[in-house]
Amino acid sequence: MLVFRCMPAKYHPEKPGNLNLRGIPRDTLYRLKMAAAAEHRTVKDLLFELIEGKIQELERKGILPKGRG
Repeated sequence: MLVFRCMPAKYHPEKPGNLNLRGIPRDTLYRLKMAAAAEHRTVKDLLFELIEGKIQELERKGILPKGRG
């Protein structure tokens, strides 16, 4: 008899996580790359700014709890 146990995911706040996005329309991806290049930034840096801005907006509206940092 096999027994499988689910281990809870370990949370390490100091270790960065990964996110893979699939199914992005090619036109959107192209425009994202062009927007980053126009600002002399990486796509990663541009996405971080956009994500953080949206999260802060939702926190101000009280939709999300304030962040840990």
